[in-house]
Amino acid sequence: MRFLILTVVALASSVLLTGCGATPQQPAYEYMPDMAKSPAYKAFAPNRITRDGLTLQRPVAGTIPRGYRPFHYEAGEQGAVRAGRELGNPYHATPQTLEEGKVLFETYCMVCHGQQGRGDGPIAGKIPPPPSYTSDRLMQFPPGRIFHAITMGAGKMPSYASQLSTGDRWKIVTYVHTSLQGLGDQPGGKQ
Repeated sequence: MRFLILTVVALASSVLLTGCGATPQQPAYEYMPDMAKSPAYKAFAPNRITRDGLTLQRPVAGTIPRGYRPFHYEAGEQGAVRAGRELGNPYHATPQTLEEGKVLFETYCMVCHGQQGRGDGPIAGKIPPPPSYTSDRLMQFPPGRIFHAITMGAGKMPSYASQLSTGDRWKIVTYVHTSLQGLGDQPGGKQ
């Protein structure tokens, strides 16, 4: 009986030791790989398992990507007017918000709008100048409408939604309304 137990232990030990590799270049045997090296499909390769034969599946209708917040205002004048009516600035004009808004304005907006927001930036002579923030027309724009212009673009201005977070866009709006237009703090409303 003792011989049988020693034989079983010796055989089990030798089988287990074959799983220990001598060097990383010479891998050992894997008895239970736990799907560590499962075959991966190429995204655009045909697939016999799925109904439509595609590996890359379409997301379910209405799926929203992680970290994405939909913007429910269409591009154009109607969307801008509606955004101006419905959106309110969630930021107060604190010194920190104004400083951050100024830095963002100088980084992204000043090249066209100029340092004082008068549409006289360094490239103003090469393209049709943007409107001045101090013009009568833009002084009437509520914060949501300026936010819409930054998000969706307006006229020759492209959208900055991919370069600026939602919070950064609102900080620019706060800076424009408070420092450039002198309209004061106008927070409130929904984002």
